[in-house]
Amino acid sequence: MSKTPRPAGSPPQASPRNNGRPVLPRDIKVMLVAAFLIALGFGLVAPVLPQFATTFDVGATAAAVIVSIFAFMRLVFAPAGGALIVRLGERPVYVAGLLIVAASTAACAFAQDYWQLLVFRGLGGAGSVMFTVASMALVVRLAPPESRGRVSGAYASAFLIGNVCGPVVGGLLAGFGLRIPFLVYAAALVVAALVVQTQLSHVPAASRPDGGTAPAMDLREALRDSAYRAGLFSSFANGWATFGVRMATVPLFAVAALNAGPESAGWALAVFAAANAVALTFSGRLADSLGRKPMMISGLLVTGTATAAIGFTHELLWFLLATAVAGIGSGLLGPAQQAAMADVIGNERSGGRVLAIFQMTADSGAIIGPVLAGLLADRLGYGWAFGVTGGVLVAAAAGWMLARETFQRTARPDGYRTP
Repeated sequence: MSKTPRPAGSPPQASPRNNGRPVLPRDIKVMLVAAFLIALGFGLVAPVLPQFATTFDVGATAAAVIVSIFAFMRLVFAPAGGALIVRLGERPVYVAGLLIVAASTAACAFAQDYWQLLVFRGLGGAGSVMFTVASMALVVRLAPPESRGRVSGAYASAFLIGNVCGPVVGGLLAGFGLRIPFLVYAAALVVAALVVQTQLSHVPAASRPDGGTAPAMDLREALRDSAYRAGLFSSFANGWATFGVRMATVPLFAVAALNAGPESAGWALAVFAAANAVALTFSGRLADSLGRKPMMISGLLVTGTATAAIGFTHELLWFLLATAVAGIGSGLLGPAQQAAMADVIGNERSGGRVLAIFQMTADSGAIIGPVLAGLLADRLGYGWAFGVTGGVLVAAAAGWMLARETFQRTARPDGYRTP
């Protein structure tokens, strides 16, 4: 007997099951491929970007500005990206963002002076936040409710694998010239845009089963939800620690405080990524069985405690161990946090503006965290820098203790409840 096709744009139905586990929809697999290509390309450019900037006879501070301008432009353009998603839909904004970053990255390869490089890289930040928020909104729309944690974990894993592979390939390509990785990254983004445009099913801006248009989620409505408020706090804390202090302060601590040599910073990043990957193999499934709150609270507490401990280590072995534990904690909270935001918004309406604010908090933490941690390290020592960072994460865990549990088990046709 043939099955009646599901109307385009209707919310996901209960997923087919394989050995009791829901099978991921095809569109989610398309998103995973695109995520890997994007992260692979970013990993190509990240290690060589500061070196490329110094070829224009500028110092370390000016080279760091090239890195910071990207994050700053992401922060500034996030509200516009959210508004575009509500107006145009997720897929067009996703593809447009990828193509903008591809064009700006290719332009960086042909920059003739520092200021051209700064402008081109900054424009890429605007495109980056477009496809970041759009991809989050697509995952929210496409992921079956009973598999949101697993989908978020798989998505994070695709990015992580790409980020790990990217620097290796980028290091090899840099031997052919520092401009080559930029061109390869641009090509990877174009391929990712083609994959999304041609392979992803058409997803209208927002729709209901009855064919009407569901209004986009209003920010005021989201802010009335204790889970969304807790998610903003944890997103800020995670951005501060995982995307800010880990990349900026941990390498400095390894060299300056431990006298371990510059290679120790690379080991710290690799150990964190490896531990994070291990946690992602099971954390998404646990978020779909135990609930979002237990995973968020445990992940934030583990990450916060381990991060605070880093500042009090005096030997490389203990430093790497604390870094690994922090990576595990980050892997525990990531999928649960994404799934909780998807629970808040639901499958039937656009959450572009709400997700844009959520992304802005992470970017704000990534910008503010390293600056404050650096000031604390210079004036009071690294123990204070990492202690305060850990304290921010623990405070975010306290926020989740007061928030509601967003995960709702749904009834299946056979009478059981998922998952």
